[in-house]
Amino acid sequence: MSARSKSSAVEQPKRILISRLSAIGDCIHTLPLLSALRRKFPEAKLAWATQPGPAELLRGHPQLDELIIVRRNELRSVTGIFQLRARLAAFGADVSLDPQSLTKSALVARLSGADRRIGLARPFGRELAPWLNNQVIRAEPSHVVQRYLQLLRGLDVVSPEVEFVVPRSAEVDQQAREILRQAHLPPGHYALVNCGAGWPSKIWPAQRFARLARFLGQRYRLPSLVVWHGPEEFRISQDVALRSGGHAVTAPATTLLQLASLCRQARLCVASDTGPLHLAAAVGTACVGLYGPTQPEICGPYGERHEVVESRDKERFRWPKSPQNRSMQDIDVARVCGACERLLASSARRAA
Repeated sequence: MSARSKSSAVEQPKRILISRLSAIGDCIHTLPLLSALRRKFPEAKLAWATQPGPAELLRGHPQLDELIIVRRNELRSVTGIFQLRARLAAFGADVSLDPQSLTKSALVARLSGADRRIGLARPFGRELAPWLNNQVIRAEPSHVVQRYLQLLRGLDVVSPEVEFVVPRSAEVDQQAREILRQAHLPPGHYALVNCGAGWPSKIWPAQRFARLARFLGQRYRLPSLVVWHGPEEFRISQDVALRSGGHAVTAPATTLLQLASLCRQARLCVASDTGPLHLAAAVGTACVGLYGPTQPEICGPYGERHEVVESRDKERFRWPKSPQNRSMQDIDVARVCGACERLLASSARRAA
């Protein structure tokens, strides 16, 4: 812990703010931090400041008392900053936790008025965050889930249990069952495939997803449901379904909570390092993660029931946000099919 910590004595916090603005996958990785706070401080009021996308998953979360939406570009205008400060001040945080530890998330923590602002020291704390937060934690290199939990050392919480709580409701589960009915897919017996990603460099070719769907359908009679977000991913998902020989179907547009329900009912999920992969892992679905420009030991699907297929491209980390997907092109279909086979065999053994 940095010497810039205000005090070595840790007072029992009454109102705690989590500042994690984006992205969806990273917010999912922050859910164990929320769970650990709720277990350790059951009487405290907990709030989360985030952007509209992740808010869709956090709205109505059983462990949250308040959700504060930080609108896009709100931090880029004086008027927006004053409006946000008023909403943050109304919560009245005495402690903030900044797992994102960028300028924007640390600024939100500062605007909240919290006396103690706990963030990450460099190299994980970047830009101006180590200066805007007044208690910085020197985290060890680890998976981001564990890295975020290390912030709790600032509140004298060490090695908390990792628990993902993803909201669900009977209404949303029914909506997911209706999606499956219209797609002629049996609940509990389909693969959920996500063919898009936030970076072009993370995208696996559509024709390879189609070949994977053919394999799963022909070998295991396991159809694939291809999920998507946005017009470009919709186009790719249709291409996958068209090339799959009838073994894959494109899902309709879904909310994040509907997607979570579809993940819960899937036998496995196949996706690159993106939100749906981490959502599937969080709800306990076996996952095959496809990793090109990112490192699975840092941001892989969390837990033991997963397989990772990595690119062997030696230059894969040099330009992670390249417009090209060279490292993903290096991942061949046979290796992904093999990973799926191992997961399905393992699942069958557990069921026996």
